[in-house]
Amino acid sequence: MPKYWMVTQGPEIFGKTRELGFARHAFKSTRSKMVYRIEAGDALVFYVTGKKQIAGAVRVTSGIVEESTRIWRSSKKPDELYPFRVDTEPLVELDEEQWLDAEPYHDRMEWTQRWPREHWTLAYQGNLREIPEGDFEVLLADLQEAARTAPAKA
Repeated sequence: MPKYWMVTQGPEIFGKTRELGFARHAFKSTRSKMVYRIEAGDALVFYVTGKKQIAGAVRVTSGIVEESTRIWRSSKKPDELYPFRVDTEPLVELDEEQWLDAEPYHDRMEWTQRWPREHWTLAYQGNLREIPEGDFEVLLADLQEAARTAPAKA
C-alpha cells in the first residue's frame, strides 16, 4: 500500500530536483530513520520554504539508496550532502507562477490540524512528513487543476 509524504525543502533543493527532470530526489542526512520507510510506489508532494507554496508531486520508482556524490546544494547547509536518494517520476510539474499557496490548505488537511491556525507553518517543519492519503488526493487534484488551467506557453 503506497504511503504519501510531504517533503519540505528550500528553493535550491527543489530547483535541483526540477533541473534533474524530477527523475531523482534527495533527503537530508538527519532523516536516516524516516527515509527508509519510503518505497517504490509512494508519492512525494513538495513544499518550498520561503515561498510557502506547494510546487509539485512525484511518484517514487525505487528504494532509498545512500550516496555521497554532491548533487544537491543548499547555501543554508553547505556541508549537507543530501545522501538519501530515490528515483522518481513526475505526477504534476508546475511553473513557479502556478505553485499553490500552502496556507489555505491548513483548514482542508487532516494532518495540519495538530497545529493552531495562526501557526500553520509549523506543519511544514522538518524535511519529511507522512501525510494521509486523503490529504494527498486533495493536493494532487489541485496541482492537476493548476497544471490544466495554466496559460499556454509561447
